[in-house]
Amino acid sequence: MSAQPEMPHRTAMEQRTAMEHGTAMRVHPELRPAFESLPQFSDPYEDIEATREGFHAMLAAVPADRTGVDSERFEILRADGSALTVEVYRPEGGAGSGGGEDAAAGQDARTAAHGAGGALPAVLHFHGGGYALGRSLPGQDHAAIALCRELPAVVITVEYRLAPEHRYPAGVEDCYLALEWAAERAGGLGIDPARIALAGKSAGGGLSAAVALMARDRGGPAIVHQSLYVPDLDDRVGADETADAGGANAEGALSARVSTGRSVQRSWKHYLPEGMVAADAYAAAARATDLSGLPPAYVLVCDLDPMRDAGLAYARRLMDAGVPVTVRNVPGAWHGFELFAPETRVAKEMTAHWTGQLRAALYPVVG
Repeated sequence: MSAQPEMPHRTAMEQRTAMEHGTAMRVHPELRPAFESLPQFSDPYEDIEATREGFHAMLAAVPADRTGVDSERFEILRADGSALTVEVYRPEGGAGSGGGEDAAAGQDARTAAHGAGGALPAVLHFHGGGYALGRSLPGQDHAAIALCRELPAVVITVEYRLAPEHRYPAGVEDCYLALEWAAERAGGLGIDPARIALAGKSAGGGLSAAVALMARDRGGPAIVHQSLYVPDLDDRVGADETADAGGANAEGALSARVSTGRSVQRSWKHYLPEGMVAADAYAAAARATDLSGLPPAYVLVCDLDPMRDAGLAYARRLMDAGVPVTVRNVPGAWHGFELFAPETRVAKEMTAHWTGQLRAALYPVVG
């Protein structure tokens, strides 16, 4: 009986290379060059101030194209006398400008039905950044400007308080306060109060879902739509490291380059109050036991995002609760891939789908 040949021992470097190759094969072919050129991923919380400074320097290097858009900043007083800053982006030339024939037709039908004249729909836009960074420079929110121009809509960005200096519930309470403010001043802001939507990416998506829950539970302003873009909904993501990166144990391959369950856990550690064992529903919407009576939702997820499964599970639970939901998964993409590959067809199609679904919710076809 002959002995089986002994398998050669692979070094740690060889094992890592093999794992990274397997992960790269899961990346969408168009995105592989961007994936392979990603910088080393680092913990943003090691020096949060330096991280924020670097982020703002990056933003300043690429000024937003504000063509066709005006903006104005407002301060909203909190109960303790401090001020929350919001920025209101509007299309130039009046409420009815831009948007194309289809959008204009939808707007005409909607405003006629509600008697809102030239009022535009509104989008409360909550930025991402792990609840700790991501705030744009004044007048420079690229996503808000694009939505304002392309929908068209009045887009309100919210400079909510950031963790870890201001832990939950500071940020989400700021977002809800901004919603109340916008609804109460709809006439003066040129907003149709029957067409107010919530939208956000990553942490902003989690805040959007939480604010929708708060508005339902508190009898707050009516919300016509919640747009959850790769939402950060569940503080349990990454607690089990074997269920990372879209269900595959690729932690070793991904952690050096992109967000993984471990990095999501670091974000929640800094967002939730010290000593809180489990988040409540307004911190992590996936913790809510009752999802009935919420506004229609759009949920977008990415294949290699550790938050993918939580987003899909939340979408399914919304459906089971009778909430209309549209779901889109971006194959072979990681969390935030569009920042590194904005000119790819994958990124453009994803953005077009997200924008189109938001437009359809704000400009519905009326009989």
